[in-house]
Amino acid sequence: MMIQKKIYEGKAKTIFSGPQKGTLIQYFKDDATAFNAKKFQILKGKGEINNLISEYLMKVLSENGIPTHLIKKISDREQLIYACKIVPLEVVIRNIAAGSICKRLGIKEGLVFSEPIIEFYYKDDQLNDPIVNENHIVSFKWSNNRELFKIKEISLKVNKILSHIFEDISISLIDFKLEFGRKFSDNSLIVADEISPDSCRLSDIN
Repeated sequence: MMIQKKIYEGKAKTIFSGPQKGTLIQYFKDDATAFNAKKFQILKGKGEINNLISEYLMKVLSENGIPTHLIKKISDREQLIYACKIVPLEVVIRNIAAGSICKRLGIKEGLVFSEPIIEFYYKDDQLNDPIVNENHIVSFKWSNNRELFKIKEISLKVNKILSHIFEDISISLIDFKLEFGRKFSDNSLIVADEISPDSCRLSDIN
């Protein structure tokens, strides 16, 4: 690993300064957390696997015209990425009812939605990432209507691409989380963070 300045440390990744202006290094840890880190475990090799999977999926998105923060994988645990200002929202795309939506709304687990459902959660661990609507987001200036339209448009495209990838290996994409950032160099919207088993709910089709 290059010797770089630590910028931020999260539950599953650490962000370091990059070798060039406008870049960062994203380091994948072996830490496994759930319920906002109330459950914690170290799984040896998890960081390497998530790095590999996220790199592959981000590359596929880029090949399909979806801009991402990935520049390239530089080691078993590290990616060189574009620096960006993270939009403070977790965007959850749901194809099949599972998890919190069932508890909140009394929906039977396993219900297949006729259209994907998009939910927004405000990124704040102390508040347990509360669900918010578009009025909250615009009123509190976390984003604006134009950007939200783009976020939803990209999210649905990503959902189609990922669903096909997983279907090809007999896996159903139940739901998943995306995060977005505004690239520092030109303020353009990009898919950021990671796409891995840490951010997806997956099920064996068979």
